[in-house]
Amino acid sequence: MSLSIVRFVVGQQAPQWGLVDNGFIYPLSLACSTTKALLAYSHQQIAESASSDTLDFNAVSLLSPITEDGKVLCQGANYRQHMIDSGMDPDAKRFNMFFTKSSAAIHHPVGQIIRPAHVKLLDYEIELCLVLAKDTHSTINVNRQNLSEYIAGICIGNDISARDIQIPQMQFHKGKSYRTFCPLGPILCLLTPDEMSYLDNLNLQLTVNGQVRQSDSTKNLVFKPIETLNEFSEIANFSAGDVIMTGTPSGCALGLPSPALVRATALLPDNLRFDLFNKAQARRPQYLKHGDIVECKISSADGKIDLGVQRHQIVYA
Repeated sequence: MSLSIVRFVVGQQAPQWGLVDNGFIYPLSLACSTTKALLAYSHQQIAESASSDTLDFNAVSLLSPITEDGKVLCQGANYRQHMIDSGMDPDAKRFNMFFTKSSAAIHHPVGQIIRPAHVKLLDYEIELCLVLAKDTHSTINVNRQNLSEYIAGICIGNDISARDIQIPQMQFHKGKSYRTFCPLGPILCLLTPDEMSYLDNLNLQLTVNGQVRQSDSTKNLVFKPIETLNEFSEIANFSAGDVIMTGTPSGCALGLPSPALVRATALLPDNLRFDLFNKAQARRPQYLKHGDIVECKISSADGKIDLGVQRHQIVYA
């Protein structure tokens, strides 16, 4: 049976881990300050360390269950409809789009997302995050039988993106790595081997001010976790507690220009071409504004997997 874990603080105390059950938090007595250290314990050890005392969610401040020693590895354009909207054929795609976010962007699951003063086009991207289980130092061979050796669990991620940095400057890492741009959690759901099948059938939903902007299922992922782990391991070493953000569904604020417009502007100088891009995007009302409330949810249809609710208010620096 999966374990729902949160990281939290009470007042001025040091961060703690807790087991969530029936809407209450049961603090853990384990001596660990990082996600990697937590994952060194077995499910049984974690469950047995839970206190009989309970805390109410209203009595704590929730923290990211992924500590900043973890790497944030990312996939782009990995949902069928998102690929189609981006002018790609998902059935013809033969390789992943990989990039990274800075661990400095890791942020709490409740609070504020800060838009830097020079950023004008702030976008959202709900994503299922795979939390990695072990250290690797070579290419790996993951299959259905050993998948649980490499994936410890899952959590919600929001790949906040400054589109006017990411695209005109052609820097994914920079445009997606400002501080607060990677909220994770609240729940770190540690899965058992027989629950790995849930990875292919989870429902994602993101709302802005209560309006649904993104809604899809992980059954529509083009590259599944097994394929992703194998390909990513060709270029990266993994550590327990790292996360892989598996891509976002359609419905982002970003509106890509038509292929005809791309061809028509291809020979323009970069500064003019991207000035036109920024002006066109600025007319789209979907971009996040000061005071907007963004909520993210991921769960299974049968209710057995529930990763909680991320909730943030957008604030301009």
